Amino acid sequence: MTAAGSTAAGPPAGSLRQMLVPLALAQFICSFAGSNMNVMINDISADLNTTVQGVQIAITIFLLVMAALMIPGGKLTDRYGRKRCFLAGLVLYGVGALLSAASPGLGVLILGNSILEGVGTALLIPPVYILTTLLFTGTASRAKAFGLISAMGGVGAAAGPLIGGLITSALSWRWAFVFQAVVVGVIVVLGRKVLDPLPPDPTRPFDTRGALLSAAGLILVVAGILAADQNLWLMLALIAAGLLLLFLFFRWVRAEERAGREPLLSTSLFRNRTSNLGLVTQNAQWLILMGTSFTVAAYLQVVRGYDAIQTGVIFTAATVGLLISSLAAERLAKRRPQRTLIQAGFVLTAVGVIVLLALVTGTPGVWAFAPGLLLIGLGLGLMLTPSVNIVQSSFSDDQQGEISGLSRSVSNLGSCLGTAVAGTILVAGITATPERAYGLAMAVLAAVAVAGLWAAAKLPRAAAAATPTP
Repeated sequence: MTAAGSTAAGPPAGSLRQMLVPLALAQFICSFAGSNMNVMINDISADLNTTVQGVQIAITIFLLVMAALMIPGGKLTDRYGRKRCFLAGLVLYGVGALLSAASPGLGVLILGNSILEGVGTALLIPPVYILTTLLFTGTASRAKAFGLISAMGGVGAAAGPLIGGLITSALSWRWAFVFQAVVVGVIVVLGRKVLDPLPPDPTRPFDTRGALLSAAGLILVVAGILAADQNLWLMLALIAAGLLLLFLFFRWVRAEERAGREPLLSTSLFRNRTSNLGLVTQNAQWLILMGTSFTVAAYLQVVRGYDAIQTGVIFTAATVGLLISSLAAERLAKRRPQRTLIQAGFVLTAVGVIVLLALVTGTPGVWAFAPGLLLIGLGLGLMLTPSVNIVQSSFSDDQQGEISGLSRSVSNLGSCLGTAVAGTILVAGITATPERAYGLAMAVLAAVAVAGLWAAAKLPRAAAAATPTP
């Protein structure tokens, strides 16, 4: 069944909009979970008797679990059905949130937040993008749907510090996880009305070996980055081991394809130049968003001494920027090529990072951070939707499970690298030379913005001008 067919024979437009609500809320809460802990660094550290680095590790593991399992999660949707995986992921996520709220120490927090919520997210996020692609056809209608989802995801990440700060200051950091559990419960209720346009296929094979190799490879690479400030040789060893496993993964995939079997990830996904460039832009966008969120939040709390609510309020500028540009996605898609929107987004984001970088000198007031965060929010909101649309629209319906898993894995790997790379640079010198550490972290994010702009410039001028062909 084609996407067009499923829409034509399926529910009316009003029902489609109702089904879009739980999908967008799911993206919101998962993005919220990735950033709201940034303003709780001091509170969690004191309550659980840990350090800033301990909280950074918990955040990074959550993002890493998502990135490592997103491809297998996307593949499972073909076998068990998109709606079933969506609801199962929500339930697992809710259990993890409640366990995190009651955690007596860092270990239980990592189990609940980093592991259970991470696995739950890897199960529920691919169906969000697959179902949206299957239900909405045409560049404008799909851009509107992805615009809402991307806006909710971006706002969740940008508003995470504000909402988390409000909850932490008024009640406790633990209630931020209770908030997540409540929202997940609402999504489960609303999600029961979501229809799956394609039936599950229990006979579809699942490449367990490929899943283990890819997940282990990604975990070791990011673990190596986290070890950078402790032991250089350990860092190199972990990264080398991770790259070796990823090399073995791609060899295994090619061997499976030559043998006529279905691997975890088809190599044909990497033969589409437009999609490859779109994936690079997605990775850069989320790396900048999460890297900026962690770096600025940690700097304001640990160095400037601001509490959770003060730090969260400062991030309102980024949230406003994301809302303004993300919600304009449909109108902008009709007027400008998606390539142009992505390029403009990276330019705005790079300028925003440079503004934040300039704050290293002197001792400006706290609101001096607002212009840079506003520009970053505007830039990211401008390009999140077209990047997703370009990648998803490059493939047919029968490949949506694979490309959705790959797309979300690349995006979450960007989030993970943002927290790991920028966070590691910052944490390494935040007590001894805080301004220098902050400056280096922001300089790295500025370089990523330039790299993203380069990738966007290589996109075809007519990228994603048409809907996928079955």
